[in-house]
Amino acid sequence: MRPILPTLLVCATLHALPALASSYEFVPAPQTDLNRMYRVDKVTGEVTSCQYGLQESGGGIGQTVCFGAGEGAGAQPPAEYGLVASRHAREAGVFRVNYRTGEMSICFVLVKKEQVVCTQQSKAGAEAQDGTPVPGISTGRPGPGATPPQGGRP
Repeated sequence: MRPILPTLLVCATLHALPALASSYEFVPAPQTDLNRMYRVDKVTGEVTSCQYGLQESGGGIGQTVCFGAGEGAGAQPPAEYGLVASRHAREAGVFRVNYRTGEMSICFVLVKKEQVVCTQQSKAGAEAQDGTPVPGISTGRPGPGATPPQGGRP
């Protein structure tokens, strides 16, 4: 009976290794003429990005240019984070989503600062403790200048 216990421990450890190895998620920017890839730490929510860059000298094959986490893109409270790209062909950013709370933020690269930045995490319909809508957070209701529903009659 004793050899079974160490074997079970080894099997349990090997089974847990893929979970440890998959702590990041990668998503390309939806912009069709941009070769940028975003990475999120699925536990901390930290977002970084890399893209291909030409080498200015040497005429080599180029280089990988990476952007670290800047304002809002750093570690968030531990949760289950992911990245979602929109279908907008000219959008260079991605959505960071918290699958546990439903919160989202938009993350994009500020090339001049060489950083990934993200807006504050929020979710639609968010209200303050007194029940009033939180400024800057959409409630899902269209406001002035919002795109009208598509496909209907005017």
